[in-house]
Amino acid sequence: MERAEHPHALRNSLIVGVVIAALGGGAWFVHHRLSSRPPALRFEVAVVERGPIRAKVTATGTVNPIKTVQVGTQVSGTIQSLNADFNTVVAPGQTIAQIDPRLFQAAVNQARANLSLAEANTRKALSAARDARRIARRNQKLAAQQLIALQTADTAASAAEVAEAEVDAARAAEVQAKAALETASLNLSFTKIESPIHGTVITRNVDVGQTVAASFSAPTLFLIGEDLAKMQVDTNIAEADVGHLAAGMTATFTVDAYPSKIFAGKIREIRSSPQVIQNVVTYDAVVDVANPEVLLKPGMTANIEVIYADRENVVRVANSALRFHPPAQVAGPKPPQPPIGKKLVWIERAGKLAPVVFTPGVSDGTWTEVAGGALALGDRAVTEVRGGAVTKRRR
Repeated sequence: MERAEHPHALRNSLIVGVVIAALGGGAWFVHHRLSSRPPALRFEVAVVERGPIRAKVTATGTVNPIKTVQVGTQVSGTIQSLNADFNTVVAPGQTIAQIDPRLFQAAVNQARANLSLAEANTRKALSAARDARRIARRNQKLAAQQLIALQTADTAASAAEVAEAEVDAARAAEVQAKAALETASLNLSFTKIESPIHGTVITRNVDVGQTVAASFSAPTLFLIGEDLAKMQVDTNIAEADVGHLAAGMTATFTVDAYPSKIFAGKIREIRSSPQVIQNVVTYDAVVDVANPEVLLKPGMTANIEVIYADRENVVRVANSALRFHPPAQVAGPKPPQPPIGKKLVWIERAGKLAPVVFTPGVSDGTWTEVAGGALALGDRAVTEVRGGAVTKRRR
């Protein structure tokens, strides 16, 4: 009996194995199909809300005195003495350096002697001319009385004319000598380097004993800033931002030396001269700032901020929604394009996207004012789509 039942038991075991294998394969197939389906679309949104918008322009600039003067020398020589140093407060006409004047004094003495000689030659020529005129007049009378030859009278007249010409030459030489004396005296005065303005010495470029040469151009000995209690900031404003600024606007800035202190000033002017550095065009916005404590030093780097629009309670939409572009399976083959001056955002409604066009106002880089259009308070502006065959992120 046991041998007769054995084939039947084996057949039942095979059937059970086939059934188990079929069930396992079906379960794997169902799991694979379910796991390969793309997940449902999920929207990340930013609700259109009310809030403040503070639009501003930021830039960097350099702190400078309102007026700086480069003080040089018009004569060459050796620096004999210095009467001003860094941070020295100087007045107009104050001697701040002295070039050795001995060679220039000698030139003045020589020119004065030449002038004295020229004046003496003029007096001598005048005396000779008077004598020549007397002789000419006397000979003319004698010739009229036929007491001397007419040729003798003519010779005396010619000598008088020559004497008159020598007087003119002597006077011209005297004028030249006077001019030479004036030049030498002026060069002597140039050996005293004087401050042209009231201000503070910012830079000193010479030392006692140093020789300065003014053969080709006047070397700069000092840089003087006028009244460091009033400064200006020269700011590089990008061409995209320059249209937002105007003279009279308030500007605030900080410097690295005093990171917790905020300085305030007024825009005096926006200069029309462009500055092109590596194909980037900027314009100089000059900001006047009071510096009574002289905390600001020339050359400091200023981080400028100018608020050109301040909205307290406006309808606003996140800028990330303006940068969002939906995937093709959501937006369709031809997504709408907003007209010039309008913006497009995508709104999530009942799990679907709908394009909405609105009129933008000011923007602070994070939020944009909704100045008009179909975009309404409470709308859910989409910033990102997740799931589906393609996940589209904002750009």
